[in-house]
Amino acid sequence: MIAKLFYSLRWKIVALFVMSLALSGLSLVGAFFVMFVLNELNIRILFDIARELDNMFGWPVVVVVAGIFFFVIYTFVLSRRRILYLVRITKAVQRIANGHFDERIPVRYNDEMGELASNLNKMSEQLKTSIEDERRAERTKSELITNVSHDLRTPLTSITGYLGLIEQDRYRDEVELRHYVHIAYEKSKRLHALIDDLFEYTRLSGGGLSLKKSGIDLVEMIGQLTAQFQYEMRQAGMEIRLSFPKHKVMIEADGDKLARVLDNLLANAVNYGREGVYIDVTVRVQGKDAVTEVVNYGYPIPPQDLPHIFDRFYRVEKSRSEDTGGSGLGLAIAKQIIELHGGSIRAESDKSRTVFEIKLPQG
Repeated sequence: MIAKLFYSLRWKIVALFVMSLALSGLSLVGAFFVMFVLNELNIRILFDIARELDNMFGWPVVVVVAGIFFFVIYTFVLSRRRILYLVRITKAVQRIANGHFDERIPVRYNDEMGELASNLNKMSEQLKTSIEDERRAERTKSELITNVSHDLRTPLTSITGYLGLIEQDRYRDEVELRHYVHIAYEKSKRLHALIDDLFEYTRLSGGGLSLKKSGIDLVEMIGQLTAQFQYEMRQAGMEIRLSFPKHKVMIEADGDKLARVLDNLLANAVNYGREGVYIDVTVRVQGKDAVTEVVNYGYPIPPQDLPHIFDRFYRVEKSRSEDTGGSGLGLAIAKQIIELHGGSIRAESDKSRTVFEIKLPQG
């Protein structure tokens, strides 16, 4: 506290004042000494000027004026760096006000001026971050509208087209009529799924979703979920291999939400891992976390796509295929659900395998 007070600006101003007074006094003494020495050397010009000033104003006035002159000079000299630093801060504030948020002020002092410079740097950084976040949000909003429009328009166009053919009786027989109805029905289901995904993602992003947690045995839950995928596995010519601990692995979680995450990972493993034949699902305990891995051995995720697969509306398939592309929200929703549970989800992929790993705190 004392050190902070000693380094404060007010004490430095007092010290500057005292030092200027002291140097002014020394300068007066030095001036008298110089005049005396020059007078002894018969160089009387300064002595004569001083005597004339004494005759005109008197010694007290001359000494006071000289002292004030020296005081002003020393005050300007000693405070020059501070004044220039204050000018530097003023110019930086003007540049920040004009939108140059990369402006930074070097912190040269450990007093109020240094604190002011540091706070201005923080303010500039926060303003820059806020504006970048605002621009990013605006871009995201535009992308969201574009992607939603595309994803909703595609099945809606098909539904409208096939229903239009039916409305205009442009079908050959009842078989073709049923075919058109079936296509329209499948497209309407996809449209419904897209709207559900979008609604779910909006609820998760807006914080409007509350979890209904209960004690869940992760081993039992995943065992039941994988059993439900046996038909899809057989259809795809694949086999699922399970590796579970013999004991229960208990977590506190919302069973429905967590099942949605695992359903998504298993469905992706079936869609993208057909070439690898096997899907491995592993549960293990790591420290205080319950770790679940879903591994497939199909085509790897390209390295340039891997960092973005949990982004909303991001698809590895640039063609946005309906058969394999999905809504582009599944993994984004999965990530948010896991994070709401206080856990984490990550992915890694190479030529040999693709792994999705979920970590959840044990209950």
